[in-house]
Amino acid sequence: MSFKITEVAAGKILIIEITGKLQKEAYEAFVPAVEKRIDEFGKVRMVVVMHDFHGWDAGAMWEDIKFDLKHFRDIEKLALVGESKWEQGMATFCKPFTTAEIKYFHYPDKEAALEWIEAN
Repeated sequence: MSFKITEVAAGKILIIEITGKLQKEAYEAFVPAVEKRIDEFGKVRMVVVMHDFHGWDAGAMWEDIKFDLKHFRDIEKLALVGESKWEQGMATFCKPFTTAEIKYFHYPDKEAALEWIEAN
């Protein structure tokens, strides 16, 4: 598993790049970074780029559910960038867990995802 967080717009926008199978340990880095920016800005925007992504292990899935419930209103916009039909379906699956505006982009269009996340 590879996991990288990049901050854009002084940290108001977070780009999270995930490769492989997401494990609980990734949340130990991810959650504090996101919560720090939520404390600073109130709301953040996120681009999640999934490249050769194989889903979550059980521990990561539980951490994801806890994060979604705690930060239901803290994500303003969420761009999901992926390579497969099931990743595209995540845009619909995520909607009940957040008030964020969510949009899916195919991997070749990842620059368009950043343009969308930066737009009002």
